[in-house]
Amino acid sequence: MNLNLTNKNALVCGSSAGIGKATAILLSELGAQVTLLARNEQKLQTALQELHISNDQEHNYLTADFDKPEELKKALLEATLKTDYHILINNTGGPRPGTAFSAEVSEYETAFRQHLICNQILVQSVVPAMKQAGFGRIVNVISTSVKQPIEGLGVSNTIRGAVANWSKTLSFELGPHGITINNVLPGFTETERLDDIVKGASRKMNTSEEGAREFMKKIVPLRRFAQPSEIASAIAFLCTDAAGYITGINVPVDGGRTKSL
Repeated sequence: MNLNLTNKNALVCGSSAGIGKATAILLSELGAQVTLLARNEQKLQTALQELHISNDQEHNYLTADFDKPEELKKALLEATLKTDYHILINNTGGPRPGTAFSAEVSEYETAFRQHLICNQILVQSVVPAMKQAGFGRIVNVISTSVKQPIEGLGVSNTIRGAVANWSKTLSFELGPHGITINNVLPGFTETERLDDIVKGASRKMNTSEEGAREFMKKIVPLRRFAQPSEIASAIAFLCTDAAGYITGINVPVDGGRTKSL
């Protein structure tokens, strides 16, 4: 099975921490040259030092705030003049918890901009080179909510669903060019995002954060939370030649928690 990504260039969003950083590290271990992308330059510089380097690998980073699409577009214009990307990992932190009804209109607008609009900018920037190479891998890190909405994440449920349908539509359009596009749906994963969800759950259940964590683990058949590296493994596989006939799908990596097929 060919999992080698030597001579492939990968652009990994949200890669200064969590799932994004774990994915960048694994892609570098498989031989890809990685460009990190996030808004915190100090964290990016730290993450850059953790990437695997062998042979002629050269890694770098870009800084951009996904709340400012024009800033992202400018950064990508400069980057794609220098590098042809074969792999794109779309990964952005989710909207804050809360009900769908109580959310301000501005929260929906912000989430739409940060996720769907920025994803569109990213795809339009890298796909021309993918078409020319006859090879492309796009993986969107979204949420199990596209299969089963999660209580208390109203805005996130809405926007993640939009991204999933955008992705499926693109799979029809990009497939003839040798480009696959898939969604990875993480379950409870040990990240800063999970810490926020746990705090919200503890308040709602009127219990300690540790109590909330234990309750959440009990609704996962594997009885534990995922490590970012476990989500990264699924993402990385979809980037390889071995996954060349997989496109337009949602892949839950959630320990069996999602009850729908």
